[in-house]
Amino acid sequence: MTIAIIGSGMSGLACAARLAAAGRGVTLFDKGRGIGGRMATRRAEGGFQFDHGAQVISGESAEFLAMVEAARRAGAVADWQDGQGRTHPVGTPGMTALAKFLANGLTLHQGAEITSVTRDADGWRLTSDRPLGTFSQVICTVPAPQAMRLVGDALTETVDKVVYAPSLTLMVALHRRIDAPRTQTNPTDALAWIAHDGSKPGRPSQTCWVAQATPEWSVTHLELSKDEIAARMLDLFLTHHGLDATDVAYATAHRWRYALVTDPLGQPFVTSPDGTLYAGGDWCLGPRIEHAWLSGTAIADDILHSA
Repeated sequence: MTIAIIGSGMSGLACAARLAAAGRGVTLFDKGRGIGGRMATRRAEGGFQFDHGAQVISGESAEFLAMVEAARRAGAVADWQDGQGRTHPVGTPGMTALAKFLANGLTLHQGAEITSVTRDADGWRLTSDRPLGTFSQVICTVPAPQAMRLVGDALTETVDKVVYAPSLTLMVALHRRIDAPRTQTNPTDALAWIAHDGSKPGRPSQTCWVAQATPEWSVTHLELSKDEIAARMLDLFLTHHGLDATDVAYATAHRWRYALVTDPLGQPFVTSPDGTLYAGGDWCLGPRIEHAWLSGTAIADDILHSA
């Protein structure tokens, strides 16, 4: 059997790793240049680096925590003291390190945005800007609205009740270090989180910060250009810290349209009646990295147990 997985975020990677370990032929496709989904690390000229998506790795299930410990032993995870008396596992030297740990040895095609998934006599045919082949099973791990556009008609149920909150994120590097807490939760009415990203282990620069807007501010400003989002969020960040534009070495913004699942599906995945098509992701169970991993792993286990 040949299996295609659409999306190389945590769900897709977890599913692929479990299936590949069982000897299944798996190919991942992702539209982006990087892997990991919201386990994202942005690198910029000047030696600047930012975790502009998921900030830490948290979990409760024994199997997920065992995977994190395996990544730690491989040097892909380390502990970060957040300055508030808490310790969090993080990817090192960036959050994408955990994704790269899971992707080791997998067949992955990046820059391949799937535009259609259609059924024929031989299986499921995937198309991007060119035909990508036909597979006996397809697993779609992109955000729920995108999954429904691609494969919704073939699933046993819709996922219309899944609700996301967007998040707008600012990445800023300063010319100098400042005396401010490593983490700040709800520091202003518009900002939900500020983190001294450079204080995480293995980071190349000590002057990098990440700020994430509140869901309300993000919804209001979601459709602005990225330059305008960056300008407005930078003004909020500088004002809060008593800085001015001359202190800024680099600044940019990122728009996470499907950032945090606020109303998940409540089950680990959905499937077609014949079990040849699956859809899953964090939107099934909750907003954390662990939830995405649990969904992808559950899909893989269902496929292996159904064989």
